[in-house]
Amino acid sequence: MPVPDAFLDLWVYMAASPLLHLLLTLLAFMLAQWVNRRAGGTPFLHPVLVAIALLVSLLLLTGTPYSTYFEGAQFIHFLLGPAIVALAVPLYDHRERIRREFLPLMLACVAGILTAVGSTILLVRLLGGREDTLLSLAPKSVTSPIAMGIAEQIGGYPALAAGIVLITGAIGCVLGPPIFKLLRIKDHAVQGFAMGLAAHGFGTAQCFSYSNLAGAFAGLAMGVTGLLSAFLIPLIMRFFA
Repeated sequence: MPVPDAFLDLWVYMAASPLLHLLLTLLAFMLAQWVNRRAGGTPFLHPVLVAIALLVSLLLLTGTPYSTYFEGAQFIHFLLGPAIVALAVPLYDHRERIRREFLPLMLACVAGILTAVGSTILLVRLLGGREDTLLSLAPKSVTSPIAMGIAEQIGGYPALAAGIVLITGAIGCVLGPPIFKLLRIKDHAVQGFAMGLAAHGFGTAQCFSYSNLAGAFAGLAMGVTGLLSAFLIPLIMRFFA
């Protein structure tokens, strides 16, 4: 069956426009959300992971360089900043509780960072990993842009750090809910803070499906952990790596 000329004309126009890759990104995420819903919302098929797999497959099949794809996808990349700033809205709604529990929350962040980096150092040493691998894995529990900056600062590979961050977030989304159930943790603020600290953006997105309170505390943990990690991880790696 011949392809209509109007469709061919549209494809040629879209292929020459960066808007094509913006459209493909949105369609991939919508399809990933549908797949996740059909699978019962399992974290193993997190929409972000499924969308990434779809887009990577498409770029490989079409031989499209990442730089070409990013010309269109940069519009979504730009919106990451406003999206992070928008997390301040639910934080403002729960500002009184955050003020009351500020010190325990900060101590929890520091403890989480030390645990994440310490366990990484221990495991990489036990498994005989290389030094540059260790430096790339150290910021694995920090959101991607900050993790890439930290990895580059301490001598790791930013691209590897970004990949490990995605895997860490997915694992956190998978393991978080059963751990809360096992430990009988029902407070959404505690759940959210733990997920934001350990699983950064992935955990924060998942927590907003629990409640506004869980999402607010997850966003707080993600932001504070990223800020503290930028100062603490280089110091830790300098003395213990």
